[in-house]
Amino acid sequence: MKIYEFATNPSSLRVGIFLKEMGIEVERVQLNVRDGENLTPEYLDKSVNGKVPMLELDDGTNISESIAICRYFAEATNNKSLFGETPAEAGKVEMWQRIVELDGLYAGFQAFRNLSGVYSDRERCVPEWGQESKLRVQEFLPKLDKQLSRHAFVAGDKLSVADITAFLLVGFVCERALEIKALQTYPNINAWYEKLAQRPAFQ
Repeated sequence: MKIYEFATNPSSLRVGIFLKEMGIEVERVQLNVRDGENLTPEYLDKSVNGKVPMLELDDGTNISESIAICRYFAEATNNKSLFGETPAEAGKVEMWQRIVELDGLYAGFQAFRNLSGVYSDRERCVPEWGQESKLRVQEFLPKLDKQLSRHAFVAGDKLSVADITAFLLVGFVCERALEIKALQTYPNINAWYEKLAQRPAFQ
């Protein structure tokens, strides 16, 4: 079993944090996405979307998409704590995971890729869409701050995969890639972020 990843890629980091929280160690294979190592015929033959991370099981099964990989390990270890342990918890975690990913993280990815042109050699970059996507991230942050004013974690009172997604949105996408000062602007996000940053898995 091995995971193909690009260590600084947010999606790879999401799986990495999840596995650390679960106490699971898996062999890693680094692919330099910037140099297009994920676009070789050999990798594309394994990966349905040509992206990282990708989990390769010992029987040859390949699983792409970071949340799908996390779900595999939750099921394989029968430890669903980060996805919710009761039906109500699972529903709320799934709800907030989707909200944070679609309204925040994915929009942030679109903003960065279209504004920076980092992958302009392999995709069409539309600066106007980048600006709109950045605005959508900025409009989402007050909703996240409001939720964190009511609960200790994104999906309620327990750490979940939704927190991992939101942590990367705030720290990697907002603060670093898009220079949106979420931590300075939103006190509840800042307190939550600092709390997570103290956990070994998030360091």
